[in-house]
Amino acid sequence: MAAAADAFLRARGRTLTAFRPDAEYQWKGPFYFIQGADPQFGLMKSWAHGDTENGDDEWGEEIKLTEQAVQAINKLNPKPKFFVLCGDLVHGMPGTRWKKKQEQDLKDVLKNTDQDIPLVFVSGNHDIGNTPTKEAIDDYCNNWGDDYFSFWVGGVFFLVLNSQLYCDSSKCPELRQAQDAWLDDQLAAAANQKCKHIIVFQHIPLFLSKPDEDNDYFNLDKSVRQEIMEKFHKAGITAVFSGHYHRNAGGSYKGLEMVVSSAIGCQLGQDPHGLRVVVVTEEKVVHRYYSLTELGSHGIDKELLDMLAKQK
Repeated sequence: MAAAADAFLRARGRTLTAFRPDAEYQWKGPFYFIQGADPQFGLMKSWAHGDTENGDDEWGEEIKLTEQAVQAINKLNPKPKFFVLCGDLVHGMPGTRWKKKQEQDLKDVLKNTDQDIPLVFVSGNHDIGNTPTKEAIDDYCNNWGDDYFSFWVGGVFFLVLNSQLYCDSSKCPELRQAQDAWLDDQLAAAANQKCKHIIVFQHIPLFLSKPDEDNDYFNLDKSVRQEIMEKFHKAGITAVFSGHYHRNAGGSYKGLEMVVSSAIGCQLGQDPHGLRVVVVTEEKVVHRYYSLTELGSHGIDKELLDMLAKQK
């Protein structure tokens, strides 16, 4: 049981214990990872019934979909380096009736992920609240590991951020300040390491399609968006991967790619329930969104597999 619990708490001390930095600073050739988002146990029923605050008392559909996702990932060959879930793990907000049961049921599904594929968790607004408190973030960290951290894989530097602190940190301003200071330190350190790429994971997208688009529930407020985009651009960040929108979207800002992935769970647009396969080569980051059915039955297509086979 302890080993299963450890799988959910690998993000500790602002790093991911699944990877040893000294063994991962060097480029070793192309690799790939899997990005998922918004399993959000409980949303499908509450959305269908028009009661998103109290209608999340069933999540059987989400269990089946997440099981399908785990089965698809476990069949992949070669194996992905990791599986990152970009927030809204469950629908219940902090302190609501079904949250703990939703979280336990999600863990019961995710613990079946191949143990050689580390799980990486990103906090979403439903995980820590639209206006998070220190208590809500502490509870998340006790369940899923640190809310922000960094790690290296094969010469690539990854940053996991708590985007809710950029949305509304009014009840925990000191935590926003701490993440900002930590991020500046991390970007400064990365500049000295000559990494091939820097890739960011956060729940809420910087923007959905255009960097100057209007403020929306699904993007970051312009007042903080511009500052973060410019910081990321100056640091040479290659891409930001997010969820939250329950649809596929994205765009770019001065060479920084914003990738918005649809959900494992409830769809709010026309996309299938799915996962994104992300291939990292020396020159670029290439990705494709697959439906769960397609990935489970056919795996990764030849074009991406050929990219992985190069430079070996």
